[in-house]
Amino acid sequence: MIKFGTSGWRGIIAEDFTFNGVRRVTHAISQYIKKQNSQNNEVIVGYDTRFLSDEFAKAASCVLASNGIKALFCNRNTPTPVIAYEIIRRKAAGGINFTASHNPSNYNGIKFSPAWGGPALPETTKVIEVLANAQMQAEPKEICFEEAQKAGLIDIINPRPQYLKRIKQLIDFKAIKKANLKVATDVLYGTGAGYLDDLLDTAGTRQKVINKQRDVLFGGHAPEPSEENLSELCALVKKESCHLGLATDGDADRFGILDTDGSFISPNETIALLLYHMIKSRGLKNGVVARSVMTTHLVDKIAQKFGVEVKETPVGFKYIGEIMVKEGKNFIIGGEESGGLTITDHVPEKDGIAACLLMAEMYSHARKPLRKTLEEIFALTGRVVSGRKNFHLTQSGIEQLKCGLQGGLKSFAGLDVVNTITIDGFKFILSDGSWVGIRLSGTEPVVRFYAESESSAKLKKLFAAGSKLVLDKTTKQ
Repeated sequence: MIKFGTSGWRGIIAEDFTFNGVRRVTHAISQYIKKQNSQNNEVIVGYDTRFLSDEFAKAASCVLASNGIKALFCNRNTPTPVIAYEIIRRKAAGGINFTASHNPSNYNGIKFSPAWGGPALPETTKVIEVLANAQMQAEPKEICFEEAQKAGLIDIINPRPQYLKRIKQLIDFKAIKKANLKVATDVLYGTGAGYLDDLLDTAGTRQKVINKQRDVLFGGHAPEPSEENLSELCALVKKESCHLGLATDGDADRFGILDTDGSFISPNETIALLLYHMIKSRGLKNGVVARSVMTTHLVDKIAQKFGVEVKETPVGFKYIGEIMVKEGKNFIIGGEESGGLTITDHVPEKDGIAACLLMAEMYSHARKPLRKTLEEIFALTGRVVSGRKNFHLTQSGIEQLKCGLQGGLKSFAGLDVVNTITIDGFKFILSDGSWVGIRLSGTEPVVRFYAESESSAKLKKLFAAGSKLVLDKTTKQ
């Protein structure tokens, strides 16, 4: 059974994610594209550095070709935001990307982006799911890759130069060069190699790069730029006395940021810092910022100080991308606590490369450690501390928790609940301005608990109450 999650269809290679499944999903995408009556039926086909990603991409290209749809096959592993930009630049009918992003090495996935360049919305993926599952026993037709090339149904393309050119237009490279930054970079064996590091070289940084080579096992851990996975980068920042540590995940759509002392700057803090920079240094006021429902309200506090509107979305960058497209030039920045971000005039998709370079731009303007800029923000807004904890439960335990929360909560951790938001999970706004969120995963037996308050002590109490709530309402695995 094919089922799309927040970022496409993913599964364990050879067990869930198979060539037959890839062919069926690609055939379904082909049917969807044909129904759209697009004037340009070209589709960008890309892949990451995972095991078999390039072969899956070739199989998909052959199925597209058999459906009379021209496949524009990327000449090397390619970041997700690069594919998004190429879709928009070429006015293509869409893009198919083989990646499992930050997931462990035994996973792979297929992500479809329609003509607007952002991740497919639920109404699109639902159609593709139905079409793919209707042909469970069928073997979709395909043309041999070389024959399709000769027939003009597959072209090899290089989207890299045009994307690099666009980033140089978006980011203030002059400021970065003037600041003479020393940067440590970790591309985590992913597609960011040859993109983030090359752009930082072009920007004139003194750079040390690690994990640039392809490794389908990603060094033995998931290619996620989390604090625990960036210990090698942290050591390099300290050893080389760098101003910043910058990292991207497996498909370079997520970012990881380290400060001058090697400390991890969370995605929540990064989004707030970059919003502040976009307003203060670039003068982008009176616009719109989009954030997902479980992302920090520090964004809201900054926005309120400068007359910026905040739009809250369900989890999934497709919803932020949708707002970006609707708002146009009025859009400033959009982000989510899991490490996704984009900015005005760019792609309606997460871009870890652009986020890292924008952070280098911000540092070049501020000329001080990131935590000092955070303190500057806190002086304006008040302190904000946030965190997240995952609970692994049985499926029945998740259902129990869901039923137990349906009626809402009147109080939490001794505080009154003054508002409840249910656009994605359950979010409870508390009487002192703190908030907690509970989101049940739709693809695995995991419950994610989020909390935010004005101090670490209060945050600790919220997490203790959250653990008790989950245990009281469920049967632990």
